[in-house]
Amino acid sequence: MDSVHNAITYTDNTGTRMLKTLARESDCAEIAERISMLTPTSQRHWGLMSIDGMLCHLYDVYTAGLGEKIVKSVKTPLPRPVSKFISLSLPMKWPRNIPTTEEVRQGGNGTSPHNFTDDQARLLETLQRFCTYEQFAQVKHPFFGPMRHEDWTRWGYLHADHHLRQFGA
Repeated sequence: MDSVHNAITYTDNTGTRMLKTLARESDCAEIAERISMLTPTSQRHWGLMSIDGMLCHLYDVYTAGLGEKIVKSVKTPLPRPVSKFISLSLPMKWPRNIPTTEEVRQGGNGTSPHNFTDDQARLLETLQRFCTYEQFAQVKHPFFGPMRHEDWTRWGYLHADHHLRQFGA
């Protein structure tokens, strides 16, 4: 398996291109390792979030996926199925500086940072719950609407990858 750091796809030993997903234990472990590598002095390469704010943002979006945080649906420029297909199926890195929903936005109604170590530990625990969650069908994504388990776990990988690259991890 090609373990190129930050790759959103890899090729298995048969030459088949595989999309990374939090449903796969190795991909979940990769994201957890990258989160664990962050330090309070990790610097962003783009955007406005601090490292602490990014940990809280990822915590918020995972708790929203788990149905523990309510996030309202938002209007999208493209039909939801088209946006979902482009975002989750095409082997590309997500663009930078795309606005998020108010409920998970730092400086908005997102969870405020408290203590780096505690926020990092809380995110890692929530990530593990997200990786093994089975009830995603009950939750609608604010941009993509209803999603299958496979969609949620792919999105969960891509969202974390996007923000971890933002901080060089």
